[in-house]
Amino acid sequence: MRVLAYQLSGGGADTRNMHYRLVTDLLDPERFPAAELAALYARRWEIESVFDEIKTHQRGPRVVLASKTPDGVRQQIWAHLLVHHALRSLMSRTAAVHGIAPDRLSFTDTLRAARRSVTAAPGIFSP
Repeated sequence: MRVLAYQLSGGGADTRNMHYRLVTDLLDPERFPAAELAALYARRWEIESVFDEIKTHQRGPRVVLASKTPDGVRQQIWAHLLVHHALRSLMSRTAAVHGIAPDRLSFTDTLRAARRSVTAAPGIFSP
């Protein structure tokens, strides 16, 4: 095993002094430089966050896909991905208007606002 110790830099106040250790079986430092592995690991957590947004918050906990056919399941997955993309696009545009980074906005708050706007004015959000 190989243990990589590193510190995040350039983050907000909550991450500035955080120390991390990454344990890996990628032993060759020439093929797998420590800085590259640390950066890839951080990217992995970005992807995990997206999965959490879709599976836990957008779709809902313990909710399963209801389709009975492979085509129906694919259609539901695409629908979830399109809604997620639309919400993230909204967050990006909102952040740009206010001059802040999109990752400073809450996905959950955006989702709640979108749900409120759709239920408060049915039919205004065309399919």
